[in-house]
Amino acid sequence: MLERLDNIEARYNELTEELMKPETISDIRKTLELTKEQASLKEAYEAYQEYKKIITGIEDAKELSKDPELGEFAKEELVSLEEQKEEMDKKMEILLLPKDPNDSKNIIMEIRGAAGGDEGNIFAGDLFRMYSKYAEKEGWKIEILNDEEGEAGGYSQIEYMVKGENVYSKLKYESGAHRVQRVPETESQGRVHTSTATVLVMPEAEEVDCELDMQDVRIDITRASGCGGQGVNTTDSAVRLTHIPTGLVVYSQTERSQIKNKEKAIKILKARLYDLKMREAEEALGTERRSKIGTGDRSEKIRTYNYPQNRVTDHRIGFTVKQLDRVMEGELGEIIEALITEDQARKLRGE
Repeated sequence: MLERLDNIEARYNELTEELMKPETISDIRKTLELTKEQASLKEAYEAYQEYKKIITGIEDAKELSKDPELGEFAKEELVSLEEQKEEMDKKMEILLLPKDPNDSKNIIMEIRGAAGGDEGNIFAGDLFRMYSKYAEKEGWKIEILNDEEGEAGGYSQIEYMVKGENVYSKLKYESGAHRVQRVPETESQGRVHTSTATVLVMPEAEEVDCELDMQDVRIDITRASGCGGQGVNTTDSAVRLTHIPTGLVVYSQTERSQIKNKEKAIKILKARLYDLKMREAEEALGTERRSKIGTGDRSEKIRTYNYPQNRVTDHRIGFTVKQLDRVMEGELGEIIEALITEDQARKLRGE
């Protein structure tokens, strides 16, 4: 472990020197590349600096413990420092786990109403609002790429981008089927119904991740449909892209401009192709995608939102909170932290 930390420290210092060179400063692309690499090492580098101070403190305290006057104080200090060292050992073990190269990326999230008809669409809208509130708390920005509103409210489908720092590292655990148990507004007998909405989280595809040959794409321009805003349905501005080699179809109709809708549809298509590429790579390596937290299949039931009991249960890790009202207002932190902790524990066990 210490050898790896020495290498990280050496590389971090090397990058600091490289970033100060005039030829690097004048090259914006190279500066961004090196800054990004240094940022990925920063947490481990800083933890190692703290760790070295603790080790030095332990050595000094051991020496001082022999002193007749300061011995008792030094022994107390030694106990405290040994505890700190133990905590830092655990922290650095986690920091040195293999990192997901997509963790720092923005994401494209798709939410669809599934089982339950209108109620499924309404719940999809509730989930979109929940994630929007969580994004706001994290200081992230949301850009809607495509939405198809449900007749009774919510969305039959909505796709949007979440931009910010380390978005994928937190929201990657949300892919799968989300189940709601509540009394719908349309239910006259007061019976609890079960409905579902599905969530798909894809890292934003950068140029190096996914090359899209537009000759492989059929572009169809249509009139927007659904409950769009005033004027949206009166122009032929909606764009449907079909990726011929894979058969993937994406759609965007949120803008009045064909060009803007095309740009948004391309973002969705690139993310879908990158997601497909990741799935194929994992299958080729013989890894089971569904065994990993957060990369489950869309049909896998991952979480239940029970309104009568004000309860949220994540079935993958058996985690329950009795604060559904707060969760739906974007207080997702406790659930996401529990998922991250379990994910790290599984990796430490070599699963």
